[in-house]
Amino acid sequence: MTNRARLTGIRLIATPSDAAPPFAVDAVVLEEDTYLVLTAERDILEEPEEGLGRLLERAAEWEPEEPGSVIVRTGSPLRLLAVVHDLDLDPTWREEWIARALGQVLREVERLRVTSMALPVLGSVHGTFAATRFAQLLQDEIQRAAPRSLRALWITLPPGAGPDAVAALRELGAEIRD
Repeated sequence: MTNRARLTGIRLIATPSDAAPPFAVDAVVLEEDTYLVLTAERDILEEPEEGLGRLLERAAEWEPEEPGSVIVRTGSPLRLLAVVHDLDLDPTWREEWIARALGQVLREVERLRVTSMALPVLGSVHGTFAATRFAQLLQDEIQRAAPRSLRALWITLPPGAGPDAVAALRELGAEIRD
């Protein structure tokens, strides 16, 4: 299929976000906001060593991450935090941030020699960005970055992704699984 060739030979599989993984992944992309609260650990395992006053002082000093940036967290799989939300805005996402984050993710994937990755439809996990537009941005960024190491990309669809989103991903050469 010619669309697959345009995507530099990357195998694309799209499933609903709650489906079982179609293959093991080296990295997973997570949708994040400028203060990194969307993926913050929810459980406090032990009481902090420093007092509440010091914790509040440190929190006041936090600087937000740049929208469109990507933060790499080690582990297995690697976690790539794609900063596509600013919770002070409505809507919280911007298309240019999503495009910039996609490009940055692909550069990090190449730098780290990642061969397989899970990627949500950025902007739709905690927002309302259209999956059809995401598919176009993904195609543009893959063509621009032309990653050589990435061989398999698992795209997780948001709940309620309609037939237009599925059609847009099929147009890219993605295999759609329920």
